[in-house]
Amino acid sequence: MAGENLQVLNALDVAKTQWYHFTAIIVAGMGFFTDAYDLFCISLVTKLLGRIYYHVDGAARPGSLPPNVSAAVNGVAFCGTLSGQLFFGWLGDKLGRKKVYGMTLMLMCLCSVASGLSFGKDPKSVMATLCFFRFWLGFGIGGDYPLSATIMSEYANKKTRGAFIAAVFAMQGFGILAGGIFAIIVSSSFEARFKAPAYEVDPISSTVPQADYLWRIILMVGALPALLTYYWRMKMPETARYTALVAKNAKQAAADMSKVLQVDIEAEPQKIEQLTEKPANAFGLFSKEFLHRHGLHLLGTTTTWFLLDIAFYSQNLFQKDIFSAIGWIPAPKTMNAIEEVYRIARAQTLIALCSTVPGYWFTVAFIDKMGRFAIQLMGFFMMTVFMFVLAIPYNHWTHKDNRIGFVAMYSLTFFFANFGPNATTFVVPAEIFPARLRSTCHGISAASGKLGAIVGAFGFLYLAQNQDKAKADAGYPAGIGVRNSLIVLGVVNFLGMLFTFLVPESKGKSLEEMSGENEELDEVGAAPVHDNRTVPVM
Repeated sequence: MAGENLQVLNALDVAKTQWYHFTAIIVAGMGFFTDAYDLFCISLVTKLLGRIYYHVDGAARPGSLPPNVSAAVNGVAFCGTLSGQLFFGWLGDKLGRKKVYGMTLMLMCLCSVASGLSFGKDPKSVMATLCFFRFWLGFGIGGDYPLSATIMSEYANKKTRGAFIAAVFAMQGFGILAGGIFAIIVSSSFEARFKAPAYEVDPISSTVPQADYLWRIILMVGALPALLTYYWRMKMPETARYTALVAKNAKQAAADMSKVLQVDIEAEPQKIEQLTEKPANAFGLFSKEFLHRHGLHLLGTTTTWFLLDIAFYSQNLFQKDIFSAIGWIPAPKTMNAIEEVYRIARAQTLIALCSTVPGYWFTVAFIDKMGRFAIQLMGFFMMTVFMFVLAIPYNHWTHKDNRIGFVAMYSLTFFFANFGPNATTFVVPAEIFPARLRSTCHGISAASGKLGAIVGAFGFLYLAQNQDKAKADAGYPAGIGVRNSLIVLGVVNFLGMLFTFLVPESKGKSLEEMSGENEELDEVGAAPVHDNRTVPVM
């Protein structure tokens, strides 16, 4: 049986959509804009790094990063992100969402700039320095996941909460798009300049000193959007759910939300004391009660996010290799390094514009109508289908007459990732756990996802490159490693579809209803059994 909720929380649950909702979406969303730009811009410049730092004078082909170095450069930020999600998620429940929010943003700004200033006397030291700063960049990015999701969920109303949280996450799409567009602009500017006679160079090596500026500029610009929103993050009041249910400060919660909602809200210190003393609000993360109430929830959110990110980040990070394998991007030896950056950025921007960004906003539009479960299940199913459609007749798609069809199919996997589990795995953990554990559990779920991203970056990326090289040396067609990776990713998506059945549906319910924080005691003084373990299939 559900008990009566606090007036301040009821006011938030039934509030009409107001300006502060959009302010919160923009302020939190710009963090995700920055996150996506910083995480994915590295894939635009990895081939350029290989040309600059690993070209052998007199070699007949452009230089490229060794597979282990490429995997490290692409994946080290995910290691930092995983650590940051666990640390800042825990810290957000201990110190409050607002106090921790500014720390993550400043760390992202500093490390974006530092990544572009990576130094060293030889290629190894430059790559080591770059990896060091990108680890700490990822650490800051990691904190943005649980804090942004938790803040938005605790500010939103019941009716449109899913859309608001998804809108914050949808800013990732614009971040990916912005990275591609900026790389196109900068590489075009460099290319136009270096076509002058004074800059004529060997198109294979293309290691003019100015080319070293290109990747540094692309990485450093990631600091700008985060800096622009720092002031507004610091102006946001702490969420009422943290202030009331965790800090137990009734007067502050009522005062903050009265100002935000522009209504008079009564402080209820006695009710807060009664509510927070209930057994339903006393158990810890490692207790049997948490395992009983939310164990399957946490298993569902962690496994689905883990499986989704294996596929999603693998696709993003080695899409340049896929486009090269099917011939959509010309062979490196036919163009200089700056032109190669331009072509990679153009391809990724097209994918983002046609599938990634629309997918995010389809989720925003439909999540509170269809529900989280239906969208996630549909997304995993469609990703599974398209992966196998691409992989099984892979040789058919590599024919030059069928490349457009391949790109279209590949784009649809991104569309259904974002109109599917990539959005819902972010939304649900911010809705189903108690306020005192919400940020921590979201951080654990997100960290599980980044573990999947690490598997994708270090595993699939490394194996695809090595297998392609080994098969090419043995006379097999190019891209066989990519084909096998697509098959494995199809299986991964199918498993994600199965584990989705562990995740509860939170559409139209208050956060306290989902977490059981406002449950009344039964006649013998025990909290009723919580029954939000499974989703309604019908």
